[in-house]
Amino acid sequence: MTSMEKPDDKPFQAEGDVDKNSVKKPSIDDAVEKDISKPEQEAFEAFTRGEEEKLRKKYLLQRFWHTAKGFWSRHRGDRLAWLLTISLLVLILANLAAMYGINIWNRAIFDALEKHEGATVLTLAVVFFPLAGASVIFGMTNVWVRMTTQRRWRAWVSDAVITRWLKNGRYYQLNLVSGDHQNPEGRLTEDLRVSTDAPVDFAVGVLQAALSAVTFIAVLWTIGGALSLTVGGVAVTIPGFLVIAAVLYSTLASGAMTLVGRKFVSVSEAKNQAEADYRYQLTRVRENGESIALLGGEEEERAGIDRSLTGVLWRWRELCHQYMKTTIVSQGSSIIAPVIPIILCAPKFLDGSMSLGQVMQAASAFTIVQAAFSWLVDNYPRLADWNASARRIASLMVSLDALEKAETGDTFNRIKRGETNDAAMKLINLSVSLDDGTAVVGDTEVVIQKGERVLVAGESGTGKSTLVRAIAGLWPWGGGEVQIQHDSRLFLLPQRPYVPTGTLRRAAAYPGAAEDWLPEEIAAMLEKVGLAHLKDRLEEEAPWDQTLSGGEKQRLTIARVLLHRPDIIVLDEATSALDPKSQDELMKLLSDEMEGLTIISVGHRPELEQFHSRKLVLERRQGGAKLVSDIRLIRKPDKPRLIRRWLRRGSSGG
Repeated sequence: MTSMEKPDDKPFQAEGDVDKNSVKKPSIDDAVEKDISKPEQEAFEAFTRGEEEKLRKKYLLQRFWHTAKGFWSRHRGDRLAWLLTISLLVLILANLAAMYGINIWNRAIFDALEKHEGATVLTLAVVFFPLAGASVIFGMTNVWVRMTTQRRWRAWVSDAVITRWLKNGRYYQLNLVSGDHQNPEGRLTEDLRVSTDAPVDFAVGVLQAALSAVTFIAVLWTIGGALSLTVGGVAVTIPGFLVIAAVLYSTLASGAMTLVGRKFVSVSEAKNQAEADYRYQLTRVRENGESIALLGGEEEERAGIDRSLTGVLWRWRELCHQYMKTTIVSQGSSIIAPVIPIILCAPKFLDGSMSLGQVMQAASAFTIVQAAFSWLVDNYPRLADWNASARRIASLMVSLDALEKAETGDTFNRIKRGETNDAAMKLINLSVSLDDGTAVVGDTEVVIQKGERVLVAGESGTGKSTLVRAIAGLWPWGGGEVQIQHDSRLFLLPQRPYVPTGTLRRAAAYPGAAEDWLPEEIAAMLEKVGLAHLKDRLEEEAPWDQTLSGGEKQRLTIARVLLHRPDIIVLDEATSALDPKSQDELMKLLSDEMEGLTIISVGHRPELEQFHSRKLVLERRQGGAKLVSDIRLIRKPDKPRLIRRWLRRGSSGG
């Protein structure tokens, strides 16, 4: 059920008649926001020209950062963003100082051991513990600040994207338009988590690697000095040979990782999409369990699940091959790196120009420099996974951009929404079309007075349900205008009611809060709609969506109407699961309990006519269904209502 307090404050820009060529569906081509930067604009233009996949990826990453960097914005960002960022920088520097101290300690302890200086060894042993303790404290604090930053950034980006996703029914409209936004729930959970966790780790890692490289390259240059060799009788001197060796080794390792892992991004992205599709397949089975069980569709569903799972396992197989290739490089690098500096320093140690402490300090510094330069080797798989996740989030953002642009721009023909004071609702030259421009309903002119009960009829496929969704504001494409009485509340009751998770009390009060009504009030409404057998289970948490029958769910929605007391309700086959007698009882209940209620119904049963004062008939025509008749229905009031009217007439002196 959809509840709207009042029509949108900002009417849509499109108006007039609609034909297939005049309506353009929202697309990624229209997704650039007004304040997008020039580089992003250029990337977008290249992307929309369809030049290269690389340009598309570039634009999507820029689109992700366009939103994500708002976390650090002065006006709309997180209040702790800069404090956490500066704290991370300070902790990185403090941790680097601790690493340098341990490196110096490493040299001193081995020199003392080589010289058999017991007192010095004992002193250094005592010094080591506070040095190690400081390093541990810095590391622990770094983890807390880093993960707090990740958590708050994720919360901020989630709030920004989910707010846009839920606004103006876009979560519903995404199902009606084309684009790369399938399984938004997976993008808003796992993909968004990866997209905000990984960049913080990358930023910290890159900064640590850069500072470590600069610091310990200086150590290597100072300790190692120059290496003199005789090659073919010619003396050769290599200045800073340990630094050169570290850079060459890291370059080879990084190049090898880039070469073997070049397909990591595409494979990781395909794996994420396959996982999302698999989750969606399982969710569909759970949500439609009753229908599947009644039809005996378990084998067909199992076949679909197996196909989806096979796709997931195949993608993981491809990812496994990528991990195997990258493991060869990373594992080999971690084994070889500590040995190389010892071998390189051996000649100088053997000729006495380097002490054992200097050799061990050089080995430690070499390992740190190699790790810094080989940061890509260790993080390439995760970088690829982040790349894929960020682009999936950006694809959802792009689709939301297109819908937002369609709402505020004049590129698309959309149904305008406004207010009126002299009727409950007016449909002014209303046309409803599909998102590709195909007309569904055209040229509808209707005025519905307050308290009128209007039945919309017609053959299946004439667009009745689409028309009521356009009236409720859920279907945006078309032309003309829908005007709703000022300050009126409108409820849409669909054929398949939504039952939220939680208690039955919450389900009955939805979309309001359960605490807005006393349990006794809710129980009384359940009894009125024929759900008295459930009123003692109001506080029970159960899978009510699966527990209640179709008829019970439709009775529950009538109870919601009685609780919320809206001014206008739109019934889209909202009593189709009830038998004719129960349908009559509930429609009569609405008439008796809410005399000023305006009702717009879509239904096929002829019994509904007695509860309506007008009947609008839609007929399929070339260029969309047309309103071919507006019939005044003659209602036969029941005896109690005649008595009430006679009593009122008598009390007024008539």
